[in-house]
Amino acid sequence: MGMSAEDEHTVNPKDEEWPEAEKAEKLARGAALKWASGVFYRPEKLEALGQYRSRETQRNSSIQSRLKSTVQSYLEGVSAGLEQLRSAAEEVQNVCQDLGAARWALLDSADHFQVLQQMRALMAEHVQLASVVKVLPQLFSGKVLAQSMGILAGRHLGVLQRNSGLHAGLVAKLEQVVQASSSWVWKVSGWRCHCLPRTCPSTVFAEPQVSDLSPWNLRANPGPQPQCQSPSSPVLNPVISPPSPTVHEVFSHTLQLLHEQHLLEAHAELMMLEHLRDDILFQLHLRGLSSAQATVLSYFSGLQELNESLAKQLWGIVGRSLQLVQEDPVLFVSAVRIVEREEKIDDALLLDATFLPPGRPKGWRQKFYHILQETITGSHFHTACMDTTGPGLSRHLAALQRDVVAELHVVKDLMVQCVPAHYNILSICTAMYHQALTSHLQDILQEDLDKQALFLLLEWVLHVYHSPEMMSHPGLLPEVDVSALGPLISPDLVDQTERKYVVKVKASVLEWMQRTLEVEFKEWFREEEPETDHQGFFQSALPVIVMQMLNENIRVASLITGSLQQKVYSMAMEELEAFLGRLREALVQCGKEHQKDRTIPKYYVPYLLAVLNNNLALSSSVPSLHPDTAHSEVPVSLRAALDRMQRKACQLLLEELLLDLQPLCMQLPSRKWLSGSQLVSSMCEVIDKYAKDFSRVRKPIFMLLLMESERLVTSQYLRALMQKKMVCKSEEERSQLCDRLLQDATQLRELFYGLGLDRNQQSLEAVFALRELICLKDPALLSLEVLGFITKYPDVSDEHVSTLLDLRGDVSKEVRHMVLEMMAQHPQALPESYQPIFSMILVPAPELPLCLRKGKCA
Repeated sequence: MGMSAEDEHTVNPKDEEWPEAEKAEKLARGAALKWASGVFYRPEKLEALGQYRSRETQRNSSIQSRLKSTVQSYLEGVSAGLEQLRSAAEEVQNVCQDLGAARWALLDSADHFQVLQQMRALMAEHVQLASVVKVLPQLFSGKVLAQSMGILAGRHLGVLQRNSGLHAGLVAKLEQVVQASSSWVWKVSGWRCHCLPRTCPSTVFAEPQVSDLSPWNLRANPGPQPQCQSPSSPVLNPVISPPSPTVHEVFSHTLQLLHEQHLLEAHAELMMLEHLRDDILFQLHLRGLSSAQATVLSYFSGLQELNESLAKQLWGIVGRSLQLVQEDPVLFVSAVRIVEREEKIDDALLLDATFLPPGRPKGWRQKFYHILQETITGSHFHTACMDTTGPGLSRHLAALQRDVVAELHVVKDLMVQCVPAHYNILSICTAMYHQALTSHLQDILQEDLDKQALFLLLEWVLHVYHSPEMMSHPGLLPEVDVSALGPLISPDLVDQTERKYVVKVKASVLEWMQRTLEVEFKEWFREEEPETDHQGFFQSALPVIVMQMLNENIRVASLITGSLQQKVYSMAMEELEAFLGRLREALVQCGKEHQKDRTIPKYYVPYLLAVLNNNLALSSSVPSLHPDTAHSEVPVSLRAALDRMQRKACQLLLEELLLDLQPLCMQLPSRKWLSGSQLVSSMCEVIDKYAKDFSRVRKPIFMLLLMESERLVTSQYLRALMQKKMVCKSEEERSQLCDRLLQDATQLRELFYGLGLDRNQQSLEAVFALRELICLKDPALLSLEVLGFITKYPDVSDEHVSTLLDLRGDVSKEVRHMVLEMMAQHPQALPESYQPIFSMILVPAPELPLCLRKGKCA
């Protein structure tokens, strides 16, 4: 706005240098044109052109003034910064000049520094000699001490005089110090150095305090060392005092204190002697005189005896700590204080790694814990002399429970008050008891424990240990917490112990089951019938004994863990299956004895029926043994064993029935039978007699026996007909045969129906179907009749049909051939639900025709 076309096309020379400025100007012009075209698009807006011009002019003026102000402030800041840089440059130049002057001054003073270095070495030697002077009264006495002091004083003075380059005033002052020291030493044979309160600390030989634990007073405080007094500058105040005891005298006195059980006093003197020895050794170490250390150690050899004697008394006290805290806690507290003194000395020495005296660190606090643990372990946890049988182990575990709880109460109520808080003695003792019990129980588990002992251990570990009667005792909570210590024995060891327990239980169950089987086998040969229940069913005590035995073991195992219960249950199922196998073998053996003499056992059939009832009782009781009642299924292998047992007992019963039926079946078929004998009636009497015996078993087994008996009778009847004992010679005989078959089959069917077996469950229909084949008057129709017969009974073979055709007596070879060919053309497959009948009937082999010489075969 307000710019001509010429202005728009004017090229600023600076735009070539600053292309961004040109781009910004173009954008601004474009924005202004866009704004103006929008505002003045309508004609009535042109009237306000003057107002817009004045407003934009004011706006531009405001912006320009702000820009000028900002630029001015920036320029002022730059000017101030330049001024500061000039000032800093001048100061740096001055510093460089001062550093140069200092450098030249240092170079001029190099000779003086060498003199100071000699002075420093002289002071170090003076400090060492002064420390030796301090310890001499403890090592020597009388003239020996005076001579030693004179030698040291002369050596000290000679050292100072050799450094003639030092300041004369310093030499004179040191000569005065040495002269004062020499005259002072020669006046007395025993002395003690007393320092002024403001200049010197306590002497080395003052009574040691508990806080004075560092034997390195000279090293621990590297500040100005105390100087002995001189006439001009009194620093030391030499005083004549009674002679101090020598080292060996202190040894004897310390031993006497130990024998009198003055432990704190004895330990104070022991620390003083160790302080003296270690200070001398340290000075030798600094001087590199390691060869002289052996002499010092030999001189202080009595310290080893003192340490051992003190340690022996301390550990004896710690070993009786549970008793002492109740009777005489002062002695125990003294022992703990001594242990803490030594522990602090160890810590101070370990912090200064330049020199470690012999015998350090002692580690008496760790030894304290070790002795305490040995005491706990040795007082209760011995497996060598303990009785590991069930009753003996029960008494031992009860004693452990009682003693551990009582001793933890002593620790919680008394011992905690006798030791520092950082000992955490209750937690430490709890962990010690826990670890000792763990090791002790592992040792016990290495023994060959019986079933009762293993059960007691598992119950004690998993239940008693964490119960309110032991570690969760109200008097111990909440301070005692064994949950953080882990299990008393590992899960793997628990599982291993459970397996051992299962093995022991298995052996016991096997033994009891074998005894039960032997008793059962003897009962089979008794001269009286088996016992009956309230319903009159035969039974014995075998299932009750077996189930009670298994159920009791599973129930007892459930008191420990669910996993043990499951293990015992699996073992029980395996043993029950094996027991059924042995029972089946015993039953077979009994059957063999009965085959030799049918009068033995006298009540063979009733006991077989009792076995069936027992087997049914076991089958119905097994699901109740399962730990999970919601999934109480009989294992497949056990179900198979029960079925095998049932089949074997049924087989023996049917064999017994067969033995009574066979003499009657041998008379079939015959002319006498055709004429109307009472043969089948006799068979019915035998069947009815056995059916009455079968009624002494429960209904499922009774119906099974009834069905199997009916099938046995049917198969024996059909087998007798197919023995080729008779051939119908005429139509009249065939008619008689048909009538007899009808009467016999009807009589037998009605018998079994009356006993409770429905007609559709009977197999006697095969006799009626066979009768139809024989009663057919036209042999030419036999093919169709046989086809229907084999369709209904697909297990009929060619031999069976040939035998039936022979029984008719009127079938020609052509008809026979046609019938057999028809059977070959229509093979039959056995349906899945079909009960075979004819496949169990063997047909005698056909007799070969007898051929005579020079004749034709008939």
